[in-house]
Amino acid sequence: MSHPNTELLENFYRSFQAKDGDAMAAVYGDDATFSDPVFTDLKGHEVGGMWQMLCKRGKDLRVEYEVLSADDTSGRARWEAWYTFSGTGRKVHNTVASTFVFDGGKVVAQVDDFDFYAWTRMALGPMGTLLGWTPFVQNKIRRTARGGLEAFLQR
Repeated sequence: MSHPNTELLENFYRSFQAKDGDAMAAVYGDDATFSDPVFTDLKGHEVGGMWQMLCKRGKDLRVEYEVLSADDTSGRARWEAWYTFSGTGRKVHNTVASTFVFDGGKVVAQVDDFDFYAWTRMALGPMGTLLGWTPFVQNKIRRTARGGLEAFLQR
């Protein structure tokens, strides 16, 4: 029998595959935190809201995952996503390493890591290849994503 937090992560990623952002949001504690190269500092309801937004907007989203480990306090997973970036219509294949902290059967912290420059090259094309490594372009992407999330949460 697998650890309950392994099952929590399996359910989380199966929900991601099904584009069920509400089920994804339900795995987080009320004061959970999330960070990745784009969404650098999400807290509380913003975390679940991000997944709800990404699932709703990811019309052609496809996800594959592997839960690598999970115990009473922490977990790790690796996942890949294929989708069309709405800002440019370009295809993206992103590979992500996730780490989790658990408390009371909920995720209380998650950090996702991926190659941001590789992402900008896929999502932005030639402009991403030339300038996607620069703080200017990466910070603009972060501001745009944050603005999109804030608008989504206010709906």
